[in-house]
This record gives sequence, structure tokens and C-alpha cells, in this order.
Amino acid sequence: MPTPDLRSSLDPRADDLVDRLRAWLPLAPGQAVLRDDYLGFILGSPRAAMSRHGGPEHVTGSCFVFTPNLAQVLLCFHKKGRFWVQLGGHVEPADGSVVDTAFREAREECGIDDLVPVGGGILDLDRHALGGGFSCRTHWDVGFAAIARPESAPVASDESDDVAWWPVDALPENVPPLFARRLAGVLAELDHQQRPPMSVAPATL
Repeated sequence: MPTPDLRSSLDPRADDLVDRLRAWLPLAPGQAVLRDDYLGFILGSPRAAMSRHGGPEHVTGSCFVFTPNLAQVLLCFHKKGRFWVQLGGHVEPADGSVVDTAFREAREECGIDDLVPVGGGILDLDRHALGGGFSCRTHWDVGFAAIARPESAPVASDESDDVAWWPVDALPENVPPLFARRLAGVLAELDHQQRPPMSVAPATL
């Protein structure tokens, strides 16, 4: 008897995210463990996981925006959190996927429309609890990346007090806990994904 397709009842955005998570082989062991946690969370309640109104815990999408040389990252100063953080936010009904969420939020929050995706897929997972001032309890964030043209001038949205470029090795003091490590992981994933495969010389007899 064929195994039923358990994904047939999922939100299409959850289908897409599950496929992306299963295809991703993260460099960091901790990210691999977290990926399995994400799969369990999404498959356990796909519609609720993909909706900001589905409960206190849900998926969000982030976009780490870099200069072409990856030397600077674009951060916004979050009004509620009062910290500098990458661009991103909640999945909205019109979003076709979490990827769409990440890039829509990035464009809205920095005012740069022609962001160029880089990396080819998921680069980071970050499950974090939220403090007072937020209606949510936990965000299961999925991180992607993009490149902005050097001449692009970012403009802050209504959701943040400021948006600015920061050197990746000289971040502001008021970033979320472990943010520097998270950013380093994203850069390591980008370096790994963009590195050409090593050629193997044929064995000689």
C-alpha cells in the first residue's frame, strides 16, 4: 500500500520551506540539529506555523543584505526591540513562500527595490524568544541573503528608527545576543556555497 502524502494537507508555503530545509546541508552541527527541530515544528502544525495569527510561535523570514564584497551588512534599528538587527519579519497572506517574505520585508525596510539574491537558499536558522512589547512569544526565523548595489541609498521604514551599513567585523554594540556569531555563520555559508568545487586529479597507476 503506498505511503500517503502527508504534505498534501500543508500550507503551500510550508511545503516549500520543508523542501528547502530537507535540501539544506548546513556547515554548523548546531544548525543541522535546529533544522530538524524546524521540520518537526512545521510538520506538526503547518498552517499555524506559517501564520503570525496561528499562535505565539511561528516562522519568520530574514534577509541579510550585504555590499557586493560582503564587507558590510545593512541593519535596521528596531523600534520595539531597541537594537540593530537584520531585515525581516512575519509571513503575510500574500507571500508565496518564506523566501518571498524575506525579500519583501528587506525591500520594505531598507527602501532598495533591486536587491539581488545570493547564496541560493537557506543560510541560517535562528529560533529566539521575544521579550516584553512583542505580541509573539517565539520566532522561528529563516535567513536568506541579498546583495545591494554600492550606490544604493537605504531609507528607513516606519518599523525602524534608522537603517545603516555596518562593517561585518565592527558591528554596533546594541545588537541581539549572539548576533555576531549568527552573522559569521551566514558569511561562512555564503563562502562555502560560492566556492567552486575542488577538482580531483585522476588516479595514476
